[in-house]
Amino acid sequence: NICIIGLGYVGLPLCVALEKFFKITGFDTNIKRIEDLKNGVDNTKEIAAKDLRNCKNINFTNKNSDLEDCDIYIITVPTPVNKKNNPDLYFLKIATQIVAKCLSKNNVIIYESTVYPGATEEFCVPILEKISKLNYLQDFSVGYSPERINPGDNKNKLPDIVKVVSASDKNTLKLIKNIYSLIVKAGVYSAQSIKVAEAAKVIENIQRD
Repeated sequence: NICIIGLGYVGLPLCVALEKFFKITGFDTNIKRIEDLKNGVDNTKEIAAKDLRNCKNINFTNKNSDLEDCDIYIITVPTPVNKKNNPDLYFLKIATQIVAKCLSKNNVIIYESTVYPGATEEFCVPILEKISKLNYLQDFSVGYSPERINPGDNKNKLPDIVKVVSASDKNTLKLIKNIYSLIVKAGVYSAQSIKVAEAAKVIENIQRD
């Protein structure tokens, strides 16, 4: 069971792509967003209504209790900057706390949110450990796979852009690579480390800007 936290222009296409292969829990704290998606309405206009209605393996929810039976958590929440142009990790922190409260042994957490190099292991992992009372690398593992979707681009969609993946260990990297390989036709690239993948996303954003 895969849970996707954050159902914006990144999380929703991921849900729709993965539901062809897995049971998906799509979670968002925005109740209106959940109601719209259940009715086949995507206000981001990334997914057509008919495609949403054809999804049979997605449970859209805003209830934390629905996350407890999941094995893999993919966090796709936004990471904006504040008025001083510093990273605002509020949504990332909240999402990590939500996952940490229902974390079990052998679970995997994958981050897709844009972060600075080091954030996944230095900011997120301590939160996961503190709340879950589980030990990183012993009881759970993490991965980082930066989202590369270009909002509003109808030509280059999720399947058409090479996916960069990374993980805390070799077995988790293999698992993550296998999952994304099912939905990304352009291919999957394994980065040397989580920090390298995080840095790659920063460089891509600079290039786009």
